[in-house]
Amino acid sequence: QVQLVESGGGLVQAGGSLRLSCAASGRTFSSVTMAWFRQAPGKEREFVAAISRSGGTTDYQESVKGRFTIFREYGKSTVYLQMISLKPEDTAIYYCAAQRGGYGGCVPEYNYWGQGTQVTVSS
Repeated sequence: QVQLVESGGGLVQAGGSLRLSCAASGRTFSSVTMAWFRQAPGKEREFVAAISRSGGTTDYQESVKGRFTIFREYGKSTVYLQMISLKPEDTAIYYCAAQRGGYGGCVPEYNYWGQGTQVTVSS
């Protein structure tokens, strides 16, 4: 089992920055792939970014490339999503997720989910 707790969401103006954190407990942090997804009102949950177990591989949704950075801190068992140049279309609930066996950007691949944190970007 892996328990995930997100923090760091909030209200920010367009062009601003936020850093989301996701603290993991339970299973060894280095044994799981970590990712961020988001879900806007009336839309399906979508992939944002993923980072491999070693931290050596990352992937991003096209719309956030160059603006968002995912990284993990093993000593704290925490994964982060640094977001800059935020846009109103980034407004969503952001979820942290973990998977044991592989690496990818599909919701069904992920075994564990946090409760989500709201990010609101005003224009």
